Parts: sequence; structure tokens; C-alpha cells
Amino acid sequence: MCGIVGYIGRKQAGSILISGLERLEYRGYDSAGLAILDDEKGIVVKKARGRLAALKTLTGDGNMLDGTLGIGHTRWATHGEPSDVNSHPHLSGSGRVAVVHNGIIENYIRLKKKLEQKGMSFCSDTDSEVISQLVDYYYEGDPIAAVRNAMQKIEGSYALGILFADRPDLMIAICKDNPLIVGMAENEDGTQECYIASDVTAILERTRKCFRVNDGEMVVLSRRGITVFNDYDERIEREFDTIEWDAAAAKKDGYEHFMIKEILEQPRVIENVVRTYFKDGNIDLKLSRITDEAIKGMSKAYIVACGSAYHAGMVGRPLIERLSRIPVTVQLASEFCYDSPFIDEHTLVIIISQSGETIDSRNALRKAKTLGARTLSIVNVLGSVIAVESEDVLYTLAGPEIAVATTKAYMAQLALIYMLAAYMGRIRGILSEDDISGIYSQLLSLPSALTSLLKSRELVQYLASLYYNAKDIFFLGRNIDYCLALEGSLKLKEISYIHSEAYAAGELKHGTMSLIEEGTLVVALCTYRPLVDKTVSNIKEVKARGAVVIAIANQGDTRLDEVADHVIFINSMPELISPLLAIVPLQLFAYYMASLRGCDIDKPRNLAKSVTVE
Repeated sequence: MCGIVGYIGRKQAGSILISGLERLEYRGYDSAGLAILDDEKGIVVKKARGRLAALKTLTGDGNMLDGTLGIGHTRWATHGEPSDVNSHPHLSGSGRVAVVHNGIIENYIRLKKKLEQKGMSFCSDTDSEVISQLVDYYYEGDPIAAVRNAMQKIEGSYALGILFADRPDLMIAICKDNPLIVGMAENEDGTQECYIASDVTAILERTRKCFRVNDGEMVVLSRRGITVFNDYDERIEREFDTIEWDAAAAKKDGYEHFMIKEILEQPRVIENVVRTYFKDGNIDLKLSRITDEAIKGMSKAYIVACGSAYHAGMVGRPLIERLSRIPVTVQLASEFCYDSPFIDEHTLVIIISQSGETIDSRNALRKAKTLGARTLSIVNVLGSVIAVESEDVLYTLAGPEIAVATTKAYMAQLALIYMLAAYMGRIRGILSEDDISGIYSQLLSLPSALTSLLKSRELVQYLASLYYNAKDIFFLGRNIDYCLALEGSLKLKEISYIHSEAYAAGELKHGTMSLIEEGTLVVALCTYRPLVDKTVSNIKEVKARGAVVIAIANQGDTRLDEVADHVIFINSMPELISPLLAIVPLQLFAYYMASLRGCDIDKPRNLAKSVTVE
């Protein structure tokens, strides 16, 4: 959800914080703000509703604020409408404490009433203002004690950056069930430049030495370094991770949007995944706790995820079932958390999350562990909470993905699920060495096929130019094609705001057909060879009712030329790997439709990259 960045060092904080917030814009927000500790004026807060450009104008890109200690925030409204006053940071009534907050304070109404009874007045409608007021209430000169006492009263989730007006020498960070990163760089004179952030991308250009703050830990950042306390207020040592991501990957590099850049990066992403997890012709997933014996004894699996990761799981179900003969249930994380699945030690629960921080997926993981299941996560972010709490983790290695609508991370998830399915199939004796070699060859050929497809994207752009004013678009498919239709429809409505739905083509006569009228645009996926004839019949049915049809089909399949208005052909690949090609025209179609409609493609309205509240 929202983005936090904080800095303490020798440099002016304002421009550093603005730069960090720019790199967090992808998380989604509707307002932004800064709090800088000025030696003469105390804590100076500037915030504005709308895009970060408004805050940059208000503060001269941060340069109009004087001070070497500060915190910044991009807010996505949960409590209280988007407005200047509801924006973060929140300053306590006395002006002694400033706070930026991600998360939800569940008991804020009760706390607010108590503090009002103590004579404190509130100016915003947010739950977050309660934190600054509560810390202020407990503050008697010891910042650590004040924060700890306040946290004992708070129920909910949070990641916090906290300033004290009379303490220019420190900043405090603490979190619970929300991601928070601490980074540090050393100056030549031995002093430290210290940072906090919601995501490493915010500080990647300034330091690669980072660690994730664990729940309950309190971090005190100063110009002398970083001190970490556990929830017993004992000092503990934390080792820094070295982030290997290329900082340039978080820049547009001349592209109009991050989304198109990330779509075009997919051949490289697939090549990276294949070469990392295939060694000497064999799949090596580097699993440490889920043993071969455990895989042989598995009786069933669950794939649990949200959004696009859930759609990747939908594609993954038939892959795992066919290659490893393990029955799979795919379930939304938000439903799994409150369901009563029959799970035991012979169940594998696979959690898929790009960020590794999605709260519903994290809660599902914790539930699976309490039920005794083996847990494996597929994530993109090193050291994220889901990665750390799973028994084993597969990293998608896609690099930073900035656009809110995922593309390359989704592609990497599909590739990893395919390799996982083959890996388990080999261990269980379903696949031979020759089968694995064949899969290796298929995956190795995929980057060049993707590159070829991306080079011929003019047809997709042309079709978008014909239909970008459509009011409703329907996606149809069967089996794996239906799973792809779900993702194609989601991509389109995420960034273009066109109403779109995906349907299993076989369900047309069970109600869906009533929505088809003259001129309705239908995108039909026809890449799953065993069922193409049936999908062709469905195309004829919608055409008879006036629909315009764009079909996506395997190269050389002449059946579609006769029934569809337009056909986008993809390289002919084995049916289990074709989803990694077929998704690309859908991604491009969504992108060009949104571009022609003038939408904010990388930061679609009301959406966030990482959903950290329920």
C-alpha cells in the first residue's frame, strides 16, 4: 500500500526524501507529505493531496526545507478521504512528535476517545494521527520508552517512522505485519547515512546494505549508526543483506512507461530464471527443507494467492497435476484464511506473491503452517516476510517491478511453476530424464520466441487503436486458455478502466450470452489445441449475435481465419508452455488500450502494488 521513506545523515533530507518517494509511486497513493526537523523551527510538515508533483511544487523538490533528518510518505486513503489534512506525516498537537504510518490501527476510535479525555485535540479523520498523539502522551524525554509504551496500547498492523522535535540525533522505526527496510551507507569520516523505506527501490541508489525489520523490533537510527532492540528492549545484532538488483532496472530508460519496459524485459527474465534453476540439464530448485521424500509422500497441494498471482496459480494447476500427478486446489488467499481446508503433513501449500508482503497471502501461509502443511513460496523480493516464513522459497528473479500491473513477475511465476511441476514429477517417477531434457529445451527456446513476438507488436497496437473506446470487453477461453483470459481481462480493467470480464467459453449458454449484442468486443483465446474446435464453435455463437472477435491462436491454425475478425498468431509451442507466450498479446493489448485512453498506466487509480491491509 502506502510508501514510507526516512533519512538521517549529513545531507539535506528534503531532496533525498522526494527522490525516495518518487521511487515508491508505483505502490499507489492519493497524497504525499514530508516532515523535516529544522534546528530553528522544529518539525516542519508539508503535505498535499494528489500526485507527488504537488508536493514537489510546494517544497521546491524538497529543497525549500532545511534539515538533515526527516520522514516522507505517500498515502492511499483508508481512514478519511484524500485531503491535505488527512495526508501523512501526522504531527502531534504539541508539535513534539511526527509519524508516518502504513497499516491499520484497529482500536484507534477507543484510543482517540481516551486521548481526547486527556485534553488532546485531533485535526484529521485518520487512524494514524492517534499514533503521534499517543507517543506524545507517553513522551517524557525517553523516545524508546515512549514508542514502546504506545505500541503496547495499539492493536492492528503498522510500519512506522517517528521523529521527535527535541531529538535531532535520532529517528525510530518499528513495524508489525507491515514491511519496513533499514539501510545504511558509511561516509569517509566514519559517520553514517541511515535510511528507512517500505521498499528497497526507494534507497537502492544510495545504499545496497539493507535488512528487513522483524515484527516487534525497534530500530534507532542515528549519524553514528543503527541500534536494534528486540521486544524485550535488549540490544541485538542484525546483519545487512547486500541487494544485487541493478539500480537502473528501477528507471524508465527512455520508455514512456515502466509497464512497457517490463513487458519487453520478459525474454531476459525467462532466460535468467531458466539458467538459475537448471544445472547440467537437471532442475535444481535449491530446496533445503522440502525433501525428495516429502515430495514423494505428498497427497495434494494448494496454490494460494491474490490477483495476478492467483491467475498464475490457475495456469499452474494443470501443469502440476499432469507432470507430477499431485491433485491441486487453487484458492484465493482471502478465502483460504477463513475457510477450513483439509490439510495435513502430506499437503503442500504454495504461496505466490510478487512482493512477498501481501497480507492475505501472509495470513494464509501462517494458517497453513498451523495446520501442519509443508509450505513453499514463490516471490520476487529477497527477504520478504512470506519468503522468510515459508519452509522453502523460489525467487522469481525478475528484478524490481515498478508498474502496479504486473507483467514480468507474472511471467517468471509461470516459468517457476512449470519447473516446480517438472521437478516434482521427476522425483515422483512420473517424468524421465529425457522428459526433463525436453522441458529444458522448450524453456531455452522461449526467450527467442518471446523476442520475436514482441518485435511484431504493431498488430496489437493497431487493434487497440480500433477498439480503445469500447465500453465492455469479454475474454473467452477453455482450460488453460480460460486461466489466461482471467489475467488478460484483469490487465485491461486495471489500467484502462474499461469494464471487462473473463468467462469459460463453455459457460456462454448458461447466462453469459445475454450480454452479447451488436458490436460487443470479444477476445477469444484459442491456443489450447485439444479444445480449439469447441472454442471456434463458441466464436461462431457470439458472431451470430453481432460480436466483433479478436482471436489469439497458434501459428498456422487456419480455422480462426474463417470465423474471427482479427487473429493474433503466436509461435506454436507445446501446450503446457504456450501460456508463457499467449499472455504477451494480452499484456500489450491492455497497455496500448490504456495508452490511447490517456490513463496513468504505471499508477492506476485506487490500486496499490503491495496490499498490506485486509
